[in-house]
Amino acid sequence: MKVNIGSQSPSSTSLSSSSTRSQLPPTPKLAFSREQILQELRVREQSQHREIGLVVVGHVDAGKSTLMGRMLVELGNITEREHNQNVRSSSKAGKSSFAYAWSLDSSEEERARGVTIDVAHDTFRTKHTLFHLLDAPGHKDFVPNMISGAAQADAGLLVVDSITGEFEAGFSPQGQTREHATLLRSLGLQQLIVVINKLDAMNYSQQRFDEIVSTLSPFLSQLGFDVNKCVQFVPCAAMMGENLRARSEEASLSRWYTGVTVAEALDRLEQPSRMYESPFRLSVNNVFKGGSLVSSGLGVSGRILSGFVQAGEVVRVLPGDAWGIVKMIECENDARPWAAAGTIVTLYLTHIEPNEVSVGSFLCPPTALVPLCKEIVVQLLTFSLVYPILPGTTVEVFHHSAEIPGQIVELINLLDRASGDVIRSHPRVMSRDAAGTVRVTLGRRGRDGSGFPIEEFKTNKGMARVLFRMRGETVAAGIVLEAK
Repeated sequence: MKVNIGSQSPSSTSLSSSSTRSQLPPTPKLAFSREQILQELRVREQSQHREIGLVVVGHVDAGKSTLMGRMLVELGNITEREHNQNVRSSSKAGKSSFAYAWSLDSSEEERARGVTIDVAHDTFRTKHTLFHLLDAPGHKDFVPNMISGAAQADAGLLVVDSITGEFEAGFSPQGQTREHATLLRSLGLQQLIVVINKLDAMNYSQQRFDEIVSTLSPFLSQLGFDVNKCVQFVPCAAMMGENLRARSEEASLSRWYTGVTVAEALDRLEQPSRMYESPFRLSVNNVFKGGSLVSSGLGVSGRILSGFVQAGEVVRVLPGDAWGIVKMIECENDARPWAAAGTIVTLYLTHIEPNEVSVGSFLCPPTALVPLCKEIVVQLLTFSLVYPILPGTTVEVFHHSAEIPGQIVELINLLDRASGDVIRSHPRVMSRDAAGTVRVTLGRRGRDGSGFPIEEFKTNKGMARVLFRMRGETVAAGIVLEAK
């Protein structure tokens, strides 16, 4: 049932971050009014100031981290000194070909295994755009991490390996090229850049490039991507730096390709409309202890899904009853007085303990809480199911960075995928590639308190997308129609 905590006053409900405080602090005097921030956001939109969240995905070993690591070097976001250190370190470890990838794969385990495990965060600028970069894992074992990264993005960059046999392995039912593209579309992304990498190993073959494009195009179209308007196919050789920021006139690629570079394709992406006037919502994907006088307090990182927040504000943490005060807002390693929807930020909070906020939590204003729910009605699409979905089927529900145990308790209807019309009520089963509406209970019986922060699609689109996984496979995705 829906817990109507939004109607309770601070004095009547325990909102403290410790047992000794039972109410929120007095509302602080803020530097900016709501109207001032909204006016500045309107000015930014008119001046073509753009911020885009970009998730980079693809089958393991397709070259994602190398491609983006080299892009960061060429765009000046990684200094020559930092890159030279990565060259020396990777060479010393016997992994000299990973020098560019180490710009993003920074943990000891990632460098030892040669694969991305966690979602790497960075920022970079092209000629027209500030990008919040999310380099997601490609390995099948880390798909949940990839989902967390994709949920923070506005657009996707899908890297495929052009080498004979490698592209086919990635596009097979067991490969991640197919699954990652499906997940991106299911999470609401409409814009996609497909980078066909390692073409140097194929002698920059136009035939191979065209073959891959002709294979992927109908598949992406079937997923719901507008291939003609919203998908860009770009050939490159990331290790050689060919067609990333520039293209060599002497290279074999220039004999037949006259299209955009990867950097130019990025600048063609459009910033989606933002829900600036909706209540503040931040999805937490990292929590850590601030390590300096300036950034002291508890660091909480995530993407602002709607609204805005400024230094000095009080924020609530859901689930739970903790609250904190925003001491500082950090983005691009700089302090900002405020930040708005579409930005990935770190908030440094005071008056809160580390155990009171975790990955999967949400931050919101005390005056506009996210409803907590234990049951949702979802309009969903199923993928390639090994096992059919029946009433009573248990699933893992992924909502941004949160993994929630769930059970499908009712199959409400089946829908025509093209028209959306109901073609059957209360079916016995949902099979692969089906559309329908289901009722799902959330949490383990008697163990998950007051519920989980989820909103309906009609209220906040960014808070209403969910994915279902079973036995290590992503089986369905959808939007929340009802939450209670």
